[in-house]
Amino acid sequence: MTAPIASTASDEVPVTPVSTGPLRIALIAHDGKKDEMVVLANEFASFLSGCELVATGTTGARLNAEVGLTVERMLSGPHGGDLQIGARLAVGGVDAVVFLRDPMTPQPHEPDINALVRACDVHDVACATNVASARLMLRSLQALHG
Repeated sequence: MTAPIASTASDEVPVTPVSTGPLRIALIAHDGKKDEMVVLANEFASFLSGCELVATGTTGARLNAEVGLTVERMLSGPHGGDLQIGARLAVGGVDAVVFLRDPMTPQPHEPDINALVRACDVHDVACATNVASARLMLRSLQALHG
């Protein structure tokens, strides 16, 4: 791993290094994508079982019930779960995010969704927003940490 680039700007956000313990991965899926999240989690179940997982409410419940993963559950997305995960991410408590978004369905909490994705960009946290990018990210993390 290379050293971070030194900066003299006082308003820059420090890059949060990936944890040295188990990877901390957030798993979020809109209603129309929850089935795809369950399939993805089953595909990577052995890897994910060694990670610290956090998810929004219903997604976390399904991952626990249908895949057998231990998942810390936040509120559902429309009730603030995306913001809870974003707050944790902002203080270095999340290493990667899988957020299977449904771009074809309007979401009542769109500002919260945008805030979470923006927090990933601001804090340089990997964020996969579809199954193809999630598979690439999880395969890479598995190769590095599995």
